[in-house]
Order: sequence, then structure tokens, then C-alpha cells
Amino acid sequence: MSDAVPPPVHLDKVLEGLAENPALPPEFVRRLFVHHKSHRSVAGRPDLTDGMIAEIIALDEHWLTHSLALNRSLPDAFRMTLAEHPDPEVREAVVVGADGGAPRELFERLLGDSEPRVREWLAQSDRMPEDLRARLAADPDPEVRATLARWWTQAPEAVRRILLTDPEDVVRARACATYYARLPHPVPPADLLPALLADPVTRAGAVRHCTLDTDTARRLADDPIPEVREELAGHPDLPPLLRDVLAEDLNPQVGLRVFARRDTPEPTRAAIHARLLSDVPPQDWLTDLHADLDDDALERQIMSEMAHLQLRTLRLPWVTADPLPHVDSPYACFRASAAMSDDLPAPVVARLLDDEDSGVRTAMALHARDRIDAATAERIDRAYRPVKKTRWRPADDFPLPTDVLRRLATDPDPRMRQLAPRDPDLPVELVRRLVADPDPTVRHTIATHPRLPVRELTRLLADPSERVATAAAGNPDLPPEHMQQLLALAGL
Repeated sequence: MSDAVPPPVHLDKVLEGLAENPALPPEFVRRLFVHHKSHRSVAGRPDLTDGMIAEIIALDEHWLTHSLALNRSLPDAFRMTLAEHPDPEVREAVVVGADGGAPRELFERLLGDSEPRVREWLAQSDRMPEDLRARLAADPDPEVRATLARWWTQAPEAVRRILLTDPEDVVRARACATYYARLPHPVPPADLLPALLADPVTRAGAVRHCTLDTDTARRLADDPIPEVREELAGHPDLPPLLRDVLAEDLNPQVGLRVFARRDTPEPTRAAIHARLLSDVPPQDWLTDLHADLDDDALERQIMSEMAHLQLRTLRLPWVTADPLPHVDSPYACFRASAAMSDDLPAPVVARLLDDEDSGVRTAMALHARDRIDAATAERIDRAYRPVKKTRWRPADDFPLPTDVLRRLATDPDPRMRQLAPRDPDLPVELVRRLVADPDPTVRHTIATHPRLPVRELTRLLADPSERVATAAAGNPDLPPEHMQQLLALAGL
């Protein structure tokens, strides 16, 4: 058998994978500095020597230097050097890459940067010393102050007061909002609430914190801003009469808030649920929009789709606190909320583990870990259907035993075959079978397996799938002579 590496279909992607290979010899690392498609990966390696770092800086190639600045393993001396780089994008990357041990001097230097985007990244950084971060509340650029308001939710009260009373709308809106980039959300000082409720840009964010008297509730129920009515619909002191009015609101998010209330009558809840489901556009509506669809119609479709997604992911603490009345609810989100209780009787747990809805089954499994055997874990993972795209799957929390993983190597479902490589001692005959699997997602999972024979590993380097070939190149068992051949094929 020849030891020659066949020319990869995706050579640039293979070199990207090689650049991240932890077993790549230092002399090969340097040869990748000039390969423009892989240097983002090579500059992010944690094992770069001081000499390599100096060489990268001397090359002064934008993306190579930018990637180096993002490297969390970069020594502080080099980070200080890059903080003076003439390219503002590199200086932004320095802020992003700085870890919790970065010196105070670095943040002081960047705090005076002339580029507002650099200071915006500083405003987002929880690693910045608090007293330095507080200075950004007086930054001359309103976007910097707005970014600080959105990200520093636990800023000292003096800082939040400055942001809540900022002369710019965008800053006040971010300082008193319904959404922040960090939890927990801040509570505005009580003495500022009247002004925040009177201000259109902060009104929605202030509603949940206000004392709701009858006059205020009526005024907010008539507010033209839908976010204000949405927040009002979730207020615990909302009068029943106004609750029923908001139940008929044309905005689906407002209706969803009423649906989720503990005091909502069941007929009203059922009517809202039916309306939310009936308003959902077809699954392919984004790719099949009519040319004459106006902006208002498009916005309504987007809002309806968002409300439907929120309905499926809704979890209600008041249901979790008193779960038994809701374990047979017609609403999957109620059953999933009940399943999050840790005190359910065994028969109820068994029933919810067999629920028709994937979210309910998964929620129950995560709150009844001691009752999940291998068969149940496999069943739940096999039928797992996430609402949103995610890499997580139940098998991540419920590892399957070796005998199950080996059986899954020949499963008809490629999604289940992807689990087989989690067995580090997978028999070589099964490894070879997965290397030849018709599904690229399966070949991707086997590409870095420790028992992958060199011949099969070489075969995957020429895989038609970019992801498979990239993963294979990152396998630390790739022989150095094969690495050398790949570099030669690229002329490096």
C-alpha cells in the first residue's frame, strides 16, 4: 500500500484542520503562517512560542494578526504590544481576547482608544476593572454608553442612574429595557420610576417594576407601543378586567403573556392557545414570500412565528411549584414546566417520560436523573426534536453504555450512528464501517477517533465533505509524514 496522501478535495479546509492539530510539529506550524486560508486557526494555537508570536506580528497580515489578538493564551507583553496596533480591528480583538488575568494597564490604555468600537468592546467586558468600566458611563459616544447599559446589568447604582438619565434616547432605552445581555436584570431606583414610565423609550422596561394602580394600568393598556402592553400583560397586579381586554390584543406576544398568567381563566387560555397556533405561517414561509406581501403583513408573520416559538419554550415557575394539577395539561409547555419539578410521584414521572412532546420528555429526564436507565436514555435521545437548532442532545447528559454504543454503529438512523464513536475502544471493524458510512455527519464523528487506522484516516482527508476532511486533518494521530505531504501539496 502506498503511503502517499491522495490530493484532498478541499485542501484549504484540510490545512485549516491541520493548523489546529495539537500534534503538529513546530516547524510545520511556522509554514502555515503564510497560508491565508488557515492562519486564523494557526494564530489561535495555545502552544505558540514567543518566537512564533513575534514572527506573526512582524508579518503584519491583517487576519493573522487579528486572530493572534483573539488568542486567549497570548502572553500579556504581546497583548500590550497589539493594543498599540494601528488597525482598530486588531485592538478590538485584543479586548475580546483579554482574559481575567490581563493587567490593569492594558485596560487603561484601551480606555483612551480613539476608535469607539474598541470602547464598545470594553463596555461589554466583565473582565475590566470596575472603576475603569464605570468611566465609560461618561464616554462621548452614545453607542458606547448604550452598550455599557445593556451589558453591565450589575453596575453600581451611581452608574446606572447616569445611564438611566442620559440625554440620548438610545442610552436610556438600553438602560431600562425588557432584554439585557446579562442576568440578573437590573432594578431601576424607585425614585426614577415615574420619569421612566413617562418616557416612551423606557416605558416598557419600567412597567414590571412599577406599582400598578388602576389609572396607571388603564393608561398602559391603551399604549400604542406593543412592548408596553406586553409587559403590562405579565404584571402580577394586573386587574382582571384589563387582563381580559389584553387577551384580545392583536399582538401575539401580548396574548402569550396573558396565556402564561396563573389567574387567566381556562377558556381564555384555550382561546389564546388556539389563536397562536392558527396564526403560525407555513414552515417554508420565509422562502415562499409573495411579491406583493407588504411590510405590515411580513411583520405580523414574523411576530406570529416568534410567539409560536416562545410558546413551545415557555416554562412557568408557578406550574413547577405546583405541578400535579398540570401534568395532564393540553399545553405541552405546562407539562414541561410540571416536569421540571423534582418531587413528582414515580407514576407521573413515568408518564411524562413517555409524553408525546419531545420537550416534555427531555425536561422530565433532566429532573429525574436517578430514574433514567439505558433503554430510557436511548429512547429519549432517539426521539429528541429540539425546538431551536442546538448541538446539545440528551445523550450528552445521559451517556450510553458501551454495548449500546456499539449496537448503534449499525443503527438505521444516522443520527444514532453518530453516537457510536463516543466509545473510545470501539472495535476497529466498526470504526472502518463508520468511515465508509454514506452519511457525512457520521463520518465527521469518526474522523477524530483514537482507534482510527492510518489508512482510513488518510481516506477521510480526501472526503467530499469539507467538515469531514477538516476534522480528519485535526486528528492528532495523523503521521508527521502525512502532514508534510499535505503542506507540500499546498506549496508550503
